Amino acid sequence: MDLTDLYITYRPLLFSIAYRMLGSVADAEDMVQDTFMQAEKIEENQVLHMKAYLCKMVTNRCMDYAKSARKRRELYVGDWLPEPLQISEDDPLHAIEKDETFSYAFMVYLEKLTPIERAVFILREAFDYDYSEIGDMLGKSEANCRQIFSRLKRKLKENHAPAVHPDEHAADLAQQFLIASSTGNIEGLIRSLTEDVVMYSDGGGKALAARNPIIGRERVMMFLLGIRAKRMENAHYKMVNLNGLPGVLISENNKITTVFTYELEADGRVLKLFCMRNPDKLTSYSL
Repeated sequence: MDLTDLYITYRPLLFSIAYRMLGSVADAEDMVQDTFMQAEKIEENQVLHMKAYLCKMVTNRCMDYAKSARKRRELYVGDWLPEPLQISEDDPLHAIEKDETFSYAFMVYLEKLTPIERAVFILREAFDYDYSEIGDMLGKSEANCRQIFSRLKRKLKENHAPAVHPDEHAADLAQQFLIASSTGNIEGLIRSLTEDVVMYSDGGGKALAARNPIIGRERVMMFLLGIRAKRMENAHYKMVNLNGLPGVLISENNKITTVFTYELEADGRVLKLFCMRNPDKLTSYSL
């Protein structure tokens, strides 16, 4: 199989692993490109199971990168949030996006894990690799990988990891939130937010954002209405697919400035609201 065929066949899979590992579109693309550049040096028939070999390469590159990224994020201004991923209907990722570990709320949750924990969990939960295969990829024993995964599953239950609710809830919520926030409809905002909603925003020190989480419906509403008041004349709101669920883009003068996505309560209201405003993390979106 030549490099072009490898790229077409395995790029969506490798990108999906890298994005889940790093939470950054640009970094995931870099890891995938580097993996294929290294794969080009492999002699024909040198590797028996190319898919597993490529997954091993990209996963280990991501783990190395994630270790250095964790140190850099200690100096980050405010909350560091993963980059929401906009997916079009014709994107090959559209076919594999339905897994709950691909949801944005779950991506945020994954940031709590160490690189090795994240790798084991993603390879097992999202891609259903055997523990022996995961061990081969990560240089760990099968028993060790099994222990790590079992411990993480217990943590998920204890810490109430995000659940993905039916698409109709998410679509209705996104539409309600879009209308309420774009028109300043206070009643609509009240209906869309839980009483103890928490909003996290990421400006990276380069755009206006709250440096600490905003807790409670009234405070979150004041922040949202404040954003709208400052940008009422030029702002345009659009509902898009973000990590497999509807989210909202805000653009000003044909430039995307804000991306909203969320975690829902079982009744369809917003439990956690995520606001991305760091311009460095908004370059991959299209109007």
